[in-house]
Amino acid sequence: MVLFVIFCPIIAAILIMAGAPARKTALAASVLTFGAAVFLLMSFDQEQHNFQHITSFTISPEWRLNFTTGVDGLSLIMVLLASIVTVAAVWFAGTIERYENAFYACLLFISGGAIGAFASIDLFFFYAFHELALIPTFLLIGIWGSGNRVAAAWKITIYLAIGSFILLLGLILLYQSLPPAWRSFDIRALQAGAAQGQIAVDAQRHVYLLLLIGFGILISLFPFHTWAPEAYASAPAPAAMLHAGVLKKFGLYGLLRLAIPLLPEGARHWTDLLLVLLLGNIIYVGLVTIAQKRLDWMLGYSSVMHMGYIFLGIASAGILGVTGAAVLIFAHGLSIALLFALAGELRQRTGTLVFDELGGIARVMPFAGLAFGFGVFAAIGLPGFANFAGEIMIFFGSFKNGWVMDRFHIFQIATVLALWGVVISTVYMLRAYRKTFMGTVSDQCKQLVDLRPALRVPVTLLVGALLCYGFFPQSFVRMVAPAFRTYLTTNTSPLTDMQTCSHGAVRHPPVAGT
Repeated sequence: MVLFVIFCPIIAAILIMAGAPARKTALAASVLTFGAAVFLLMSFDQEQHNFQHITSFTISPEWRLNFTTGVDGLSLIMVLLASIVTVAAVWFAGTIERYENAFYACLLFISGGAIGAFASIDLFFFYAFHELALIPTFLLIGIWGSGNRVAAAWKITIYLAIGSFILLLGLILLYQSLPPAWRSFDIRALQAGAAQGQIAVDAQRHVYLLLLIGFGILISLFPFHTWAPEAYASAPAPAAMLHAGVLKKFGLYGLLRLAIPLLPEGARHWTDLLLVLLLGNIIYVGLVTIAQKRLDWMLGYSSVMHMGYIFLGIASAGILGVTGAAVLIFAHGLSIALLFALAGELRQRTGTLVFDELGGIARVMPFAGLAFGFGVFAAIGLPGFANFAGEIMIFFGSFKNGWVMDRFHIFQIATVLALWGVVISTVYMLRAYRKTFMGTVSDQCKQLVDLRPALRVPVTLLVGALLCYGFFPQSFVRMVAPAFRTYLTTNTSPLTDMQTCSHGAVRHPPVAGT
């Protein structure tokens, strides 16, 4: 079933390129992929902490290279996220005026590449599937984009190519850092070797820095973030949905899958640097977002800003914070996909997304206004949405990390500053909602009609998933937490293994989640 989830969109893309009906084939493939992902979710055994539904084929015995796929709790929610956003993106694509077959094929290649990366247990294919998904992203922006699309396509190409190259160097160095007897492309074998202390401390520091920079560029970590807002503003809505909602989460998934469990000493060494950079995402980029005068640019910058919260959860290196990061990855993917979908529909109908040229749209498009309001409330972390569950776990998990009884430590300072990001995001999101959907209807919006029933299906799917896992986040926590418990219970703090209290006694930090 995992192989079906991976290759269903890829095979459908090939069939579309060969002449199959583009939209019908893409819709059928996306719905089948979503159905298979739901089947994996329903059949997942939460009592088993290892990978499930494993399939393996030998590619090169000499290089110990196998095509191995499977899912655990972390990769399963990533596959589910990709399948939901794929259905919504294909549904919102509609009729494409030129090169329709190529457009839908690119969407499916992004989906298949992202799912393949999430479900790969082999390091080689983990990287290769991601590269497969990057190429159609450039094409979608450069050919079907709007505004300054060519410059945006070149910018994202240069940035992500550099990030991928640095990431490749880090993965090669990771492989070489293990003794020959322990070298393998299998992520499970790498984790076993790391657990036995086979990666030297100095090597961990070098490898972690390379992985942090490589993944960070792909995620839009400050100050490597400038490619993202322009690319998302220029991309067609389905491409922005898939990249911001799914593909950008590959870097976050990679840090959770590789960097934290394999390189704990490296993570501890570079914690201060990561905290400074993620605060740049939250505070600096958040303030820049407030200054935006277009809805698409505002959403692009907000997507960058919210990555800082997830980085904070990853930096905490405790079960509570890291599990919250995984939940927020899923929730943010859904909410930003919903917002980009509705923004793209508005741009197609009105020809503009400038705040001063919009207004009162909720009067003529009540369903769209309600749905956009749900997306806004989710993005700012309103209780009842999955984003709130992820953010609250991140804040609590980060604040208690490295606690010293008589003073604030760097994690407490970072958490307090990060909480101001909630205020900042509330300001720019509610401001955008008021300027776009509230007030007097502008002249060019008076003739608009609400979303047709067919488009309400993917909107309902995205909103329903946000509410479902917002009210019942424990269903995700039960799946995700066991994937981290094996290597975080013995090392809950990335700063210190022990701390000295004011009276001089040695105090061990509490186990996260207890």
